[in-house]
Amino acid sequence: MKSMTKIASIAVLIVLASGQFAAARPDLRLMTCLEAQHMVKRNGSVVVTTGPYTFSRYVSDRRYCDRGQAAFPQLGPTRDNPKCLVGLECRQPLFSN
Repeated sequence: MKSMTKIASIAVLIVLASGQFAAARPDLRLMTCLEAQHMVKRNGSVVVTTGPYTFSRYVSDRRYCDRGQAAFPQLGPTRDNPKCLVGLECRQPLFSN
């Protein structure tokens, strides 16, 4: 019986810890467009919550992309603008040279 209690306690701690990590990610929807743009520019690369079950990575320039990727403008939902140009997104280009 002690082992079941120990397992249950560990499971509760894991669930609580995972909730704390998710809460630590900035929520784009709570920022103004200007605040979000400054955060990306200041940090270079950020992962933010964009919806109840979604997140996105924004970068300030191509230096934060993997080799072979290009940086494309990426919009996001901020408190004052549902289509704010927050930063750039790293993606494979459609056509390579």
